[in-house]
Amino acid sequence: MALTAGIVGLPNVGKSTLFNTITNSQVLAENYPFATIAPNVGVVEVPDERMDNLVELFHPKKVIYTTFEFTDIAGLVKGASKGEGLGNQFLANIRETNAIIHVVRCFEDPNIEHVEGSVDPIRDIEEINLELCMADLDTVENRIGKVLRKAQTKEKGAVEENNALQKFKEALLNGTPVRLLDLSDAEKELLKNYSLLTAKPVIYVANMSEDEVSEPEQSEYYRKVKEFAESEHSEVIAISARMEEELSGMDKEEKAAFLEELGIRTAGLDQIIQAAYHLLGLRTFFTVGEPENRAWTFREGMKAPQCAGIIHTDFEKGFIKAEVYSYEDIMEYKTEAALKEHGKLRIEGKDYVMRDGDIVFFRFNV
Repeated sequence: MALTAGIVGLPNVGKSTLFNTITNSQVLAENYPFATIAPNVGVVEVPDERMDNLVELFHPKKVIYTTFEFTDIAGLVKGASKGEGLGNQFLANIRETNAIIHVVRCFEDPNIEHVEGSVDPIRDIEEINLELCMADLDTVENRIGKVLRKAQTKEKGAVEENNALQKFKEALLNGTPVRLLDLSDAEKELLKNYSLLTAKPVIYVANMSEDEVSEPEQSEYYRKVKEFAESEHSEVIAISARMEEELSGMDKEEKAAFLEELGIRTAGLDQIIQAAYHLLGLRTFFTVGEPENRAWTFREGMKAPQCAGIIHTDFEKGFIKAEVYSYEDIMEYKTEAALKEHGKLRIEGKDYVMRDGDIVFFRFNV
C-alpha cells in the first residue's frame, strides 16, 4: 500500500536537510516490496513500539516493519503556479502525493539567507498556500469551461458538478484551501476527480534550532505556526532538521541516549512518520511467529478478507476465517496458549472489521 507524503517548503527552510535524513534512514531493499525506488523518494520504517515488544515475546528470525514513502518535491518560488522556477515540476510531483508535509523555517541564522530576506513563518505558509490555490483555480476553471454548457442544458449530473466547482472556485479566489470547506458527501465524491492540491491533508513541520527544539513553546515563531495550524485543524511538529540528520547516523541505543540527554522523548522524524501514517487513515496489523514478525498496513475500515489480500491475493479469494487477538491481550497473557485459556483468541469471519494492533492468522483454501 504505497501511499506517499510530499515534502514542500520555500528555499533554505530545511526541506532538503529533512529529506537527507529520510534517505539516510531508508529501509534496506530486501525489506521493501517494490523493486525500484525513485531518486526523489525516501522509504522509511514506521516506528512502532508494539513490534519491539512482540519481538521480545516471539524471538523471530526476521522482523519487518511497515513502511511509508516521502517524496522530495522540487523547490517552490513565487509564481510556481505559472511555471516560474521549477513550478511545473513542483506541481506535477505534488499531485502524485497523498498528503503534504509543509516545512516552515522557525530559526534565525545569519549564515543561511532567507529567500524573502527575513524569517516570517506565517508569510511563508501563506505564500505556498497561495501558489497551490492558484494552481487549483486553473484546474477548476478549466473544468467549469467543460461542464457549464452541459449544466445549462440540465444534462444529468452536470448541474451538481457545476455547483460544486463554483463553490471550489469561490474559495480558491479568496485563498482558502479546498480542504477547509464544509462539503457534502456528494461534493467530496466529485472532489476526488480533480486531484486538487489544496484538498490534500497537511502536517506543518516547524524547523527550529537545536537549542529551542526541546522546548518549542518558548519560540514565538513556533507559537505562530501552531496557532495557524490549529485554526485549520492541522497538526504541527517541532523538529531540528540539522539534529535529525545527525540522529539518522546513530544506532538505536545512541539515538535514545542522545534524545534523553536533550529531554526529547521521540525523534522529530519518527513523529512525522507516525503523524503522516495516521493522517491518511492507515493502521497496522501483525503476523507473528518464530520465522517472522511482520507489520502490515491497512486502511481503517477494511474487513478481514481485504486485509488477508494484502498478504496475498489467494488469501482473500479463499478466505475461510481469521484467528485474531489484540496486542494488549498478548502483552497481558504473554503466550497464545494463555490467550486461548482465557478466551481471548477469537475466530472472526468475513464481516469482521480489522482493528489497529490486531494480531492475526488467516485460514484460507484455494
